[in-house]
Amino acid sequence: MEAVFSYIIGLGAAVMMPIIFTILGVCIGINFSKALKSGLYVGVGFVGLGVITGLLTSALGPALQDVVTIYGLELQVFDMGWPAAASVAYNTLVGSFIIPVCLGVNLVLLLLGCTRTVNIDLWNYWHFAFIGAVIYFMTGSVAWGFFAAIICYVITLVLADVTAKKFQGFYPGMEGISIPQPFCQGFMPFAIVINKILDFIPGINKVNIDSEGMKKKFGLFGEPLFLGVIIGIIIGCLACKDSLELIDKIPTTLGLGIKMGAVMELIPRITSLFIEGLKPISEATRELIAKKFGEDKELYIGMSPALVIGHPTTLVVSLLLIPVTLVLAVALPGNQFLPLASLAGMFYVFVMVLPFTNGNVLRSFIVGLAVVAIGLYFVTFMAGDFTMAAHDVAMAHPDDKAVQVPEGFQAGALDFASSPIAFLIYGAIKWASYIGAGILTVITLALVAWNMVRINKK
Repeated sequence: MEAVFSYIIGLGAAVMMPIIFTILGVCIGINFSKALKSGLYVGVGFVGLGVITGLLTSALGPALQDVVTIYGLELQVFDMGWPAAASVAYNTLVGSFIIPVCLGVNLVLLLLGCTRTVNIDLWNYWHFAFIGAVIYFMTGSVAWGFFAAIICYVITLVLADVTAKKFQGFYPGMEGISIPQPFCQGFMPFAIVINKILDFIPGINKVNIDSEGMKKKFGLFGEPLFLGVIIGIIIGCLACKDSLELIDKIPTTLGLGIKMGAVMELIPRITSLFIEGLKPISEATRELIAKKFGEDKELYIGMSPALVIGHPTTLVVSLLLIPVTLVLAVALPGNQFLPLASLAGMFYVFVMVLPFTNGNVLRSFIVGLAVVAIGLYFVTFMAGDFTMAAHDVAMAHPDDKAVQVPEGFQAGALDFASSPIAFLIYGAIKWASYIGAGILTVITLALVAWNMVRINKK
């Protein structure tokens, strides 16, 4: 089973999505060619997104590393980045079986009427494997590891159901889609609470500028493309020791600016492919369910948050948070995690924040600032136990340099270790053991029961 599911994960979303969507489309009554075309659009979207984020990482990584070296910003928790964290998660005992276990849980909850989400976002199942692997190595028990993973999965399905309408109402073309990804859903409560607090703060409660408003108010300076160029050039300048090196690196600095601008401009164009691919599937799903079960019944297809990271507000706020996060990491007392490789994943922080801030740039930035600051501490606290998992995988795969933790450092990653859901489960089991597990079980069952009642009422 480990070999089978490792093979599936190894194919990647770009290969598997056309297969999944073609099968799904034919099963719900779409003709083969149309279903295949939908799947190919989504697959091509994932390829394009991989190319663009790869460009961001390759362009930004060396410059940020120079900034760390020049200003002596080295901290004790090494940023593995999410691809390496996912590799560690999947290559543990818990990760090897996470897909069939979670799909089984999803099926049971669907049959019991406790969820409306069918989670086909298989590649982000590594989040559930991650928390399961950390707990497994912390406790030395496979049972504890699977308990943590299943609790995380069930909570995420409930949150995906609860936020589906809000998500679909904010992002155009996302009808019938929900986001069962715990990293994004973990920040949703912060968005609700902080947004409500900001309503009572004079001055801030009057500011209502979204991405379109920024363009009107600031002109060229409000464009994600131009902001990307400027931030890239500023980071390029900071990566120079002195004025002589700055002059020598003018081509490199300007090139970094253009590449950052390119990322800001190309991501929305790439993500539009997802919408084009999803539209026939979501429409056919709604028609089939309405025909078979009536207009009141709904089913959501659980998809990757990558579908909507091209929103202009997400791009602007993520871009502004990159340098701010570096400052926070160094300035916050007690933090030992310096995010570098993880910064390319900053876009995913805001997927479930924007529907509750209504795309307001200032409010989204404040929410992002709060969750990143808290998340840095979460990563720091969890680093010791995650390092044990990373070392175990590194010993089993000595040729895989991505999972090797430098000597003298601990391992960390902004995604998924900074998620409040991950830390809630981790903290409850680490510091309260069976009592914590009991509390988690009660909370999860209460959420499932409440969601079932909510679904039945509708």
